[in-house]
Amino acid sequence: MPQLAPSVLSADFSRLEEEVRKIEQTDITFLHIDVMDGHFVPNITFGPPVVKCIRKTSKMIFDVHLMISHPKQYAKPFAAAGADYIVFHIESDDEPAETINEIKSLGVKCGIAIKPKTPAEAVIPYLDRLDMVLVMTVEPGFGGQSIISECLDKIAVIKAAMKEKNIDIPVEIDGGVNAENIEYCAKKGADIIVAGSAVFGADDSAQAVRRLSALIAKSPCFSKPPKRA
Repeated sequence: MPQLAPSVLSADFSRLEEEVRKIEQTDITFLHIDVMDGHFVPNITFGPPVVKCIRKTSKMIFDVHLMISHPKQYAKPFAAAGADYIVFHIESDDEPAETINEIKSLGVKCGIAIKPKTPAEAVIPYLDRLDMVLVMTVEPGFGGQSIISECLDKIAVIKAAMKEKNIDIPVEIDGGVNAENIEYCAKKGADIIVAGSAVFGADDSAQAVRRLSALIAKSPCFSKPPKRA
């Protein structure tokens, strides 16, 4: 069920509430929120207080992507701020199983992300405890990069492992998505497709969302996205 998740990393932070409200007027239900600590990746974005502020103005599903060295330490503040999903990197400094336990104990959904050079097989031991897998299609840290299309092949590997284990959770992709490649991403099996610059870099972000969603809808496995509980 391919669906679009706009990433606020590319939004105008001086008009963040306005930007979020605008895209919420479309059929979009997922909002992707990239959190960077300046250590795990060479960039810094924002912390729980900003997520809490956005939560006050939006009913979308908050997909919070922690690109930080110690996600276990910060899971509780982000859960309290309003995250629906907390996705951490398997390459982070914290032990994956312990981090999953912490996130799940907070009553939010948990996902694991993998960088382009990390093999798909790295997440397979944890699939039965996850609610999402995020495949990075660029090196994490900055928006506006070109997609590394070879990373999309990981989707099939992960989904084959899910089938063997009788698991059905979404595989998300993030990085370099635009109007020229989004339909291909959907056809490769991505269930949630993150787009930042392609949405917020457009003159009209809502119109960009509708255009990208229409392209995704061409995928034969398209269905309407879920609503936030």
